[in-house]
Amino acid sequence: MGVIAMASSRFQELIETIEALPPDDQEFLIEIIHERLIQQRRTELVAEVTEAREAYQKGEVRRGTVAELLICLAER
Repeated sequence: MGVIAMASSRFQELIETIEALPPDDQEFLIEIIHERLIQQRRTELVAEVTEAREAYQKGEVRRGTVAELLICLAER
C-alpha cells in the first residue's frame, strides 16, 4: 500500500470515528479544531511580523512608494 493510500485510509478511518460520535461531540470537536487553527495562524503571523521587524532593523527592508519600487525594478 502506498503512502497516499495509507494516508487516505487513515483519514477515512478518522472520518468514520468522528461520524460515530454523538452530534454534540462532533460540534465540540469542530470548535476545538477551529480554535486551534486560529491559534496556529496567530502564531504564524507573530513569527512573520517578528521576522519582518528584524529584517527592517538590519536594513534589509526599504520603504518607498510603488513608483519607486517600479523604478528600482526597471534599473535591474
